[in-house]
Amino acid sequence: MLIFLLVIAILIQTVATVFALRLVRTTKYNSVWILFIIGFFLLSVEHVVQLCHETGGYEPGAWVVYLGIVISVCLSIGVMYAHKLFKYIDRLNRQRQLWNRRILTAVLRTEEKARSRFSKELHDGLGPLLSSAKMSLTALSREERSDEQREIIDNTTVVIDEAIRSLREISNNLSPHVLNDFGLVRGVQNFIDKSAAIHEAKIRFQTNLRAERFDTEVEVILYRVICELINNSLKHSGCRTINLSLVQNNAELTLDYTDDGRGFNPQAMMDCGMGLSNIASRVNSLGGTFQIVSSKGKGMRATIRIRTRKEISRSRRNLKRK
Repeated sequence: MLIFLLVIAILIQTVATVFALRLVRTTKYNSVWILFIIGFFLLSVEHVVQLCHETGGYEPGAWVVYLGIVISVCLSIGVMYAHKLFKYIDRLNRQRQLWNRRILTAVLRTEEKARSRFSKELHDGLGPLLSSAKMSLTALSREERSDEQREIIDNTTVVIDEAIRSLREISNNLSPHVLNDFGLVRGVQNFIDKSAAIHEAKIRFQTNLRAERFDTEVEVILYRVICELINNSLKHSGCRTINLSLVQNNAELTLDYTDDGRGFNPQAMMDCGMGLSNIASRVNSLGGTFQIVSSKGKGMRATIRIRTRKEISRSRRNLKRK
């Protein structure tokens, strides 16, 4: 039985030595694997000596004791270097996460700048042209026209009015002016009012924020996340009630969102749905946390926590300037 165990030990240590040899070229700390190779090889030699002693009566000399000391030193030093290796891998992972967050933040900033520029071009470029066309039609309507011509002018005026309203809505969706001018609470409330006007679901919004202002990235990302959650509930969940709570506690903003819709499998939606993935990416870019709980027939609940630095509100800043 002892001989069988010695053979198994030799085989295992040989396999371990081969794997250590293959790892030498794949990591930075080659000395770790070299020490393990030496240690496993010497262990195999020690067990071979024991096997010879059991099978052939070979009496090992005092050098076996020194062999054990060398094995212990090699494995001990290897373990210490392995600890450094794990610390190095952990540092690489943190750096990778930091770079991913920076890249995502840069992408989001670029996206918001493009939205803002496009919104401004629509509002300042196309808007005045439509207004000028409406003024020209108004001037034409003052002159004597036949009933057919007046009907054409009236219909064209209605179309231009609708185009102006659509242009304002598109411009506001691209870069919400209320959010930029009055802050997160007013921006969210304005979006809720518009959504409630065209949907039957009841949306309740509670917050302890007033005129507080935060970093632009925090306000924009939280606004986009809230809009995405509300749109998802209204379009896909069939809910009748949406409850939204935005609370600040010291340096932390907490968003608690629930609906009473049909529910879904969060993991499946995260894997295949771009909406929840985008929300998680946006929150992650701020260093926040995003948790979502849902099951079929029981609605959903999403919780977002972001640590942020509260800025002085523009109103207070203006008062101080005065």
